[in-house]
Amino acid sequence: MPNTNWLAELPADRLIAEYSMWSADLIRLADDLARIDGHADMLHVDVADGHFAPALLFFPDLVARMRGATSIPIHVHLMVANTVLLEQVAQFADAGADLVSVHVENAAVADEALDLIRGRGIAAGMVLRVETPVATCRPYLDRLDFLTLLGTAIGVKGQGLDPVATDRLEEATALIGETGRRIVLAADGGIRENTVPLLRSAGAETVVMGSLAFGADDLPARMRWLHAL
Repeated sequence: MPNTNWLAELPADRLIAEYSMWSADLIRLADDLARIDGHADMLHVDVADGHFAPALLFFPDLVARMRGATSIPIHVHLMVANTVLLEQVAQFADAGADLVSVHVENAAVADEALDLIRGRGIAAGMVLRVETPVATCRPYLDRLDFLTLLGTAIGVKGQGLDPVATDRLEEATALIGETGRRIVLAADGGIRENTVPLLRSAGAETVVMGSLAFGADDLPARMRWLHAL
C-alpha cells in the first residue's frame, strides 16, 4: 500500500491549499519556497513534454532539489505521452514526489502507471481534461488517492474557468461517494477569487493556486480568506 499518511493529515474542514510551482518566481524558487512555508498544504508541480500538452516543464532534478529544500508534500502532475509516462513516473518517484498523478487520457498505459506509482509506496492520482467525460475515471477509483479535474484547456496559463467545471465536480463527488473511499477531489485551472467559492460549493476539497497565491500582496490574509470557505 502507498504511504498516504500525509494525505490523511490534510484538513477535512477547510479548503486544502495546493500551490502551483509554475506560478512561482522560477529564478528565485528557493526564496518562494521559504515564503510559502506555513501557508501551502501541498506543492503542485506540472510536468509537460510539449506533445501531450503544449507547455514544456518541469524535470526530475528540479523536484529533487525542491525535495531537499522543503518538507511540504509534492504533487507531480504528469502531462506526457504514453511512450514516456512509465519512465517519468519512476523518475519523479525517485526524485521525492509524495503524489504522482497521471491522466485518464493515457488509457493505454494508465493501469500500469497506477500500479507502478503504488508499488513505489507513494500516493496515486488521476487527472481529467475539461473535455473528457467524468465517468471515464470510474474504473480507476479503487486505486486512487487523489482526483483532479481541469477547469481550463490543458497546459495553458491564464484562462477563465470553463462553465462546465462545477457540474463536473459535482459528478465526480457523487462517483467518489459511491466508492466509500477517501479520495481527495481537486480543481485545477481558472482559480480566481470569484471562482474558488463556486468550486468549493461544487465539491472541491483543494484548489491549485497560481497567481492567487504567489501574486498575493498579503499571503496570510489570502490564506485566511481561503480557509474560511
